[in-house]
Amino acid sequence: ALKIIPRTLAENAGLDPIETLVKVIAAHKEKGPSVGVDVFEGEPADMLERGVIAPVRVVKQAIKSASEAAIMILRIDDVIAASKLEKEKEGGKGGSEEFSSDLD
Repeated sequence: ALKIIPRTLAENAGLDPIETLVKVIAAHKEKGPSVGVDVFEGEPADMLERGVIAPVRVVKQAIKSASEAAIMILRIDDVIAASKLEKEKEGGKGGSEEFSSDLD
């Protein structure tokens, strides 16, 4: 999910998003996690050296909010799926009884 950030930056800057993402991942392994996309140069660069930083509290809150939203959606989906199964069970019992009584 976090790979979408450098990919979107590359797309918006007119760079090849796949190539840029591969370069950034390779640079992370070599130079550390502070490497990001320099949209002016079109190459990965150390964002701390460039003075580009994101407040940790904001990033943590964004990730927490996104995961809570995903969990909530999954719970709602489970409730909907369970109610459909319950209706099918009720409908299946009644339907088979009605069908058998029609044949008599």
